[in-house]
Formats: sequence, C-alpha cells, structure tokens
Amino acid sequence: MKNEEAYQVEAGECFMSVVVPAFNEEKRLSGMLEEAVEYLQATYGHHGTKSKSSSNGSLQASGQQGDPRRGWEIIVVSDGSTDKTVQTALYFAKTHQSNKHATQHGPWNEALRHGNIPSGSIRVVQLEENRGKGGAVTHGMRHARGTYVVFADADGASKFEDLGKLVVGCEKAKDEQGRAVGVGSRAHMRSLLRNTLMRAFHLLIRTLTTPITAHIKDTQCGFKLFSRPSLPYIIPYMHCEGWIFDVEMLMLAESADIPMIEVPVGWKEVVGSKLNVVKDSIGMALGLAMLRVGWGIGIYKRD
Repeated sequence: MKNEEAYQVEAGECFMSVVVPAFNEEKRLSGMLEEAVEYLQATYGHHGTKSKSSSNGSLQASGQQGDPRRGWEIIVVSDGSTDKTVQTALYFAKTHQSNKHATQHGPWNEALRHGNIPSGSIRVVQLEENRGKGGAVTHGMRHARGTYVVFADADGASKFEDLGKLVVGCEKAKDEQGRAVGVGSRAHMRSLLRNTLMRAFHLLIRTLTTPITAHIKDTQCGFKLFSRPSLPYIIPYMHCEGWIFDVEMLMLAESADIPMIEVPVGWKEVVGSKLNVVKDSIGMALGLAMLRVGWGIGIYKRD
C-alpha cells in the first residue's frame, strides 16, 4: 500500500461538484441542467442561512463565501459529441449567469425559474474523441473542486433532488478520513425487462466481483456520490472507459476499505436513451469478465 501521504488531497473549494458526461445530448441536456441548477442553487448557493447540508440538518451554513458547506459547480464533459452539445451547455451557462433565460422545464418538473447563477459555476470540457462514459466521468472528476463530487447522467433520468439523500448517507457512513461513496439505486423501481436483465447481470457480478461490491443491488445507476478524500484511492487507478466503469469504481473503493452506502433514488425513463438494453448488457458482461481478469493479474495493485 502506498504511503498515506500520497493519498492526501487539497480541501474542496465548494461543497458540491456535479460531473455530467454528455455524448450528443443537445436535446436533453438543458432540461437536466435546469433541474440541477434549481436544486443546487437552492440547497448550496450563497444566499443566507436557509439551507442545511449536514447529516442531521442541525448545521446551517452562514451563506458567506468560503463556507465549506456552501457553493457548487457543474462540469459538463462533452465526450466527442458531433452535435451541438457544447454550444448548448455554453449557451445555458451564459444565459443563466446573466439572468436572461426563459422559464424552462426538466424531466421531473414542468416549470422552473430561478435567479442568475454565479459566474464560473458551469464549466464545459470538450473531448475531441469519444472515450466512453467512464472516460468522460473520470476526466471530469479529476478536475472537480467540490467537497463532494457526484456524477449524473445528462438525460436527467435520476431525480436530482435525491442528491440530498446521498449526502446524508455519506455523511453518516464516512470513516475517520472522511471517505465515503453513496450509490444511487433504482432496484426498487425498475421495469420487468430491466429487472430480469439486471438480475442476470448481477449473477455475474456476484461471481466475478469482490464481496461488498457483489451485494450492491444496482451498480449501474448513473448517480453516484464521492467524498473528496475518497477520490485519490479511486480515480488514479481507473482503466475502464466503457459502461462497466461503475463496477470498477466500486471495487476500487472496496479494496481501499472506503465505506459504501446504497440509497434508493427516483428514476424515470427519458425519451432518447442511447442504451440498447440487450446489446449493452452483453457488452457489460464481457467488460466485467475482462475487469476480473485484470484484477486477478494485479493490474490494480497499489504500489
């Protein structure tokens, strides 16, 4: 195991970082961002003592700049998009910072309207080539400035306000080093087809993964939260850039004895999904097998 000094990380500059991997998401991205900004600004914005972000709700932030329980950012990572994903994200940031945006709606709410957001709250990264969702997420998390870092899908399928549940779970589960991972779970509400395929997939997970990861009911939900101190134990060791990267993250967390907690979150089908359930399930199974081989031959061994 490396010297613990190698795992030290600088303190966060804001409370929450949201990494959004996006591949050709010009049609769905704005709605997701609208709901994310609505929640983040209301919960973690610098606007007084209204919001509570401690595990038991007893600590109220002062609302002053530099308060460690305040501030947020969104990092949109365009994963080699060939449509107007980048332009859409930049336009959203520009109009919302100037308070010139019109009333919009997202997948979960019909009408949203909030004041202008702080300059620099939304950053856009453009990858020239498509690396895969895992590659985009890892790239974004390397540049996140938050005390907590969550990745969320660009389609807005996960109910963003359930991020609070993940924070509460991590605050309660974190160890003496402040490390914790919150895993959003849809296991309580998936369709019959998805449940059937996921059960089959999880038979492989139970066979091929490490013990704690094997008992997570929904490894593939695109809504996972990481405390900042946990990142040096996970991100530098990532290899998978495709769909199976979620499992890799969880196995790396487990290997470092980082507490993980699974939290039920709201989720809904959103038109335009790029996931081919049958085809991609086969691909994930093959990826899982390759992950296990790599794990077995020591690719993930810590120095």
